Amino acid sequence: MTNWTHEGRMFRLAFTSAMVSLVASFVASAAPIPLFNTYRAEDGFTNAGISLAVVANAVGTIAALLVLGRLSNHLGRRITAITSLGLLLLGCLLLLKVHDIGTLLTGRLLMGVGTGLASSSLTSYIVDSAPTRPVWLAAVASSQGPMLGLTFGAIVSGTLVQFGPWPRELIYLVCVGLLVLSATLIVISPETVKPTPGAARSLLPQIHVPSRVRHLLPVAAAVFLATWATGAFYQAFMPALVEDRLHTHSPLILGLVFAAYLAPSVLGAPLGGRFTSAAAQRIGMLIFLAGWIGIIAAIATGTLALFIATTVVAGAGQGIAISAATRGLLHDNTLADRAPIFSAIYLLCYSGAAFPSLISGKLSNTFSLPQIALGYGGLAIVATLFTVLAARNPRTETIENSQHGK
Repeated sequence: MTNWTHEGRMFRLAFTSAMVSLVASFVASAAPIPLFNTYRAEDGFTNAGISLAVVANAVGTIAALLVLGRLSNHLGRRITAITSLGLLLLGCLLLLKVHDIGTLLTGRLLMGVGTGLASSSLTSYIVDSAPTRPVWLAAVASSQGPMLGLTFGAIVSGTLVQFGPWPRELIYLVCVGLLVLSATLIVISPETVKPTPGAARSLLPQIHVPSRVRHLLPVAAAVFLATWATGAFYQAFMPALVEDRLHTHSPLILGLVFAAYLAPSVLGAPLGGRFTSAAAQRIGMLIFLAGWIGIIAAIATGTLALFIATTVVAGAGQGIAISAATRGLLHDNTLADRAPIFSAIYLLCYSGAAFPSLISGKLSNTFSLPQIALGYGGLAIVATLFTVLAARNPRTETIENSQHGK
């Protein structure tokens, strides 16, 4: 009994450490966002340049997911998690001295590699060590940890930029402290995976999704694409929209606007656990689309209050849809499946962030920001319609039904 109690305590430590580290990773990832208008005003960065920084971050993450996504299965969760935190720390140190676009792009690329490695290793570590009850906890914690971190990061960064000393440096120093604390927690936590040979071979790009849930990928891809493209839109274009269309120069307001999209995602996710994964994806995307309609109306009228309110609606919808899609893909997963599945999930997510941002960044030289927002709204319409028509549950349910003569 004593051994069981000790083992349970150690797994709770691992779960807590992994969750704290995942949140800290995305706090660091969000840190530069309230500074984008500062870089625009003081260093002459353009909207296209800021959009390219979002792309650099996403490309770094995609590269890490493709090459390093399975590494934690062979080396262990702890060493890969600590490596990811180290890369993010280096990115923060580099961004302490941003005065040209090249430094910003390099720092964001480095942080992207760090968050990519964190996305596969830490989310798998969370699922490995999560309590078995409630059943939705592992999916919600792993899918919403990044959203929680981005929310905190945006708000804390906006507050420190506006009210703290050293507005261009303090947030990065705070992130360095959080990352060091996270690495310390991982060091004292137990390993959940026995190291196995094949680490070098695992570096060959390979994304694996078990056949029993592969039919869920098209709708999951639509959910991830639309919701993460919106998150990238908020990163790349919200600084200019908030200043030019909604008439405020406050870094804190900028951080709060970004957080208004992300924070409700964390609150909306557990609501999706009350429904099947297919039903929750449909409900979530319909709410997400309703939010986007309001966002476009707010931009057109220049109404900050309406913009924040409808952003909250869209954020709640994306939380329901993303966690439901993740829950479906994790259905009946094995220990070896987890890192590859999360690599596939985050590859889809960051592709949704990168490619629309790359296109819209190029178009920002020709089209106005409200017109670009309409394009993202159109993407939300297409993704929602596809989800409503095509969402399915894992096949095992169908198999069980057929065995009962249904």
